[in-house]
Amino acid sequence: MNEIIKKIDSATHIVILCDEGFDADLIGSASAFYTFLLQKHKKVSWVLKSQSISHKLAFIPWVDDIKNTFPKNADFVISFGSLGKENLDIEIDCELINFHYKTEILYHFFKENRIKINKKMATALYAGLLESTDCFLYEELSGTTFAIAKELIESGADFKLCNKNIMKSVTLGAVRLRAIMFKNMLLEYDATVALFCLSDEDLQASGATQLDAKMVLKESLSLAHVEVAVLIMQKSDFKIQCVIHCKSEPICAKIALKFDAKSLSNRLDFTLNKTVSLHVAKEFVLNLIKKEI
Repeated sequence: MNEIIKKIDSATHIVILCDEGFDADLIGSASAFYTFLLQKHKKVSWVLKSQSISHKLAFIPWVDDIKNTFPKNADFVISFGSLGKENLDIEIDCELINFHYKTEILYHFFKENRIKINKKMATALYAGLLESTDCFLYEELSGTTFAIAKELIESGADFKLCNKNIMKSVTLGAVRLRAIMFKNMLLEYDATVALFCLSDEDLQASGATQLDAKMVLKESLSLAHVEVAVLIMQKSDFKIQCVIHCKSEPICAKIALKFDAKSLSNRLDFTLNKTVSLHVAKEFVLNLIKKEI
C-alpha cells in the first residue's frame, strides 16, 4: 500500500492547507483530495490562509467548506503548494515531484493506488488542468495532458461548467484592470518582451485581483513577436512581486536561475528580497532577462 495512504489511515484529524484562493490548479487539486478523504470517512478540515476565494472557482466542489482558521486538534497536515512550514506531514508541490501541475500529481496518485475518480473529483481536477494549460493552448503540452483530460471527462467531469467559469467568467474590475495594464504596457527588446508595472494603488482602484492581473499577463503572450511577458507588482506592504510567463519552457528555466526562483512549466512567480520602487525593480528585472533572450 502507498506510504501516503498508510499515514492518512492512521491520522485522526487531517487538515488540507492552501495558501491562496485564486489558483484553480491548487484549489482543484485540494478539492479532489478532500473528496477522497471524505470517501475514506476521515475527519478533514480544508483551511485557506488567504481571506477569500476567486469568484471563478466558486463552482469547484466543497469550496463552501473552506475555513480560515486552523483546527487545534489536527494531527496531520497536507499542504498544496510550498508554504515553508516545517510541521507539514505531506507537501504536494510540483517542484518536489517533477510534475507541471498539481492536478497531474493527484491524477497519477489516484490511478497508481486504484482510487476511483468520481464526478466531483474529475470536475475539480479538470478545472485545474484547464487553467494551468491556458485552455490547452500551451505550446509544450504533450499528448499525455489531453489523455488525462479525456479520461476526466469520461469520469464525469463537468467540462462545460469549468469552461464557463474559468475561461469566460469576468468581473467589471478585471475589465478595468485590463484597460489600465495594456495602456501602460511597454514592449522591450524588439517587442519580444511585454512589460507591465502595476502599483497596489492601481490594483485597488480597479477593484480587480492579482489573478486578474496574471490573466492579462498571460494574454499578452498572444501578441505578435512577444516571447516573454513580465508583470512587476507593488504589493500593499510595498514588496515587489514578479510574475514571468514565457512561450519557451527552457528560456523560463534559464530566467528562473537568474533570480534564484523556481519555474513551473513556462512561468515563475517570486518576490524580490529588497523593498525598492517599481522603476528600480523594472530596470533590475529587465537587465537580467535581456541576457537570456
